[in-house]
Amino acid sequence: MDIGMNKSGNELTISLEGRLDTLTSPELEKKLDSALDGIKKLTFDLKGLKYISSAGLRVLAAAMDIMEDRGEMFVANANDDVRDVFEITGFIEDLNMI
Repeated sequence: MDIGMNKSGNELTISLEGRLDTLTSPELEKKLDSALDGIKKLTFDLKGLKYISSAGLRVLAAAMDIMEDRGEMFVANANDDVRDVFEITGFIEDLNMI
């Protein structure tokens, strides 16, 4: 999986490409730990994400919990397969999709 980060002031956009699963989610989790200080708007750009597992959902849920106290979190450009996972798990109810 490729993780791109673009920070502008107190806004951070994270672009994900590939698969967010049990093998790759620890890398994203580690990068988030150090990147969220001072961030008020977090956007996950999922344009290049092909697959997300429950481990990936856990990382997004943890980011939502952190951002709930600090600002806003958005999810953009989820393809149909990823969106289906969000819908089947009920996760879509909690996401700010743009």
